[in-house]
Amino acid sequence: MSDDLHLPARALPMPSSVSPQARAVMIAAAGRPAFRYPALDDHEAWRKFVAETDAIRLAFYQPRCAALDHERSCYTVAGREVHVARPRGAPADRAYLNLHGGSLVAGGGALTPIHSDLNAMRSGVETHTIDYRLPPDHPYPAALDDCLAAYRALLDRFPANRIVVGGESAGGNLSPAMVLRARDEGLPMPAGVVMISPEVDLTESGDSFRANEDVDVMLKRGLMQANLLYAAGHDLADPYLSPLFGDFTKGFPRSFLQSGTRDLLLSNTVRMHRALRRAGIEAELHVFEAMSHGGFGGAPEDQELDAEIRAFVASCWD
Repeated sequence: MSDDLHLPARALPMPSSVSPQARAVMIAAAGRPAFRYPALDDHEAWRKFVAETDAIRLAFYQPRCAALDHERSCYTVAGREVHVARPRGAPADRAYLNLHGGSLVAGGGALTPIHSDLNAMRSGVETHTIDYRLPPDHPYPAALDDCLAAYRALLDRFPANRIVVGGESAGGNLSPAMVLRARDEGLPMPAGVVMISPEVDLTESGDSFRANEDVDVMLKRGLMQANLLYAAGHDLADPYLSPLFGDFTKGFPRSFLQSGTRDLLLSNTVRMHRALRRAGIEAELHVFEAMSHGGFGGAPEDQELDAEIRAFVASCWD
């Protein structure tokens, strides 16, 4: 007999415990179908899928970023562009290295400066975002190599204790993975790590991958097809692919982790927090009511999260 928990069919009401703006976003997103990923060996279909999803995100975020009062620049590291956004009046002696999201297959190209703008606004400091290589043309470890190259380049500009590394979703995978690899290669650790709904377990072994399936209105199902495309045959449980399984007893920076009660990646976040705490690492965990993966699209709850991140980043310079 199966030991699975069998639940009766039931309607899950939209929460009344969040802001009207958040509720409206949830209602609008609930009717959208889950992503349908291409076959692993259909590389042309993956390129088309990425182009279509990136175009949607670009149309949504570009007008918002155009209104930001940021100084913008770009430089090249290891053949990849690094886009910089600096809020007017921000201090010049510190930086935030943002590793962008996109399921480890998307989010680069024209979206890269958008990520820098959004995270400069969120962190309040000069933000650098590398347009790291992506599958299907450049699977693992290309992205991690590029992110490490970006960190090495920042170390030539700033002391390690004046750098915070962060990202959301796929960027929440690459940020701790890159820090683990930097540590293992003898580089100094940054002052802090920010992980927003981090994709730290590519094996998708956590409870919320089942418990929050279809409950998360933004990320309705798991990302296994994208994970396999990215990993290209490597062991998904390798800590450089799934940093949840890393050894944090050898040292790791203080960390900020965030998720929501309806986030498909909630288990990733809480398990990562527990792994860090078991190793004695200072780590904050923020779980937002009814929030799905990626937040509420600018609702008051997202502004509250931005304020928490900004406060954490500011505390890293103490």
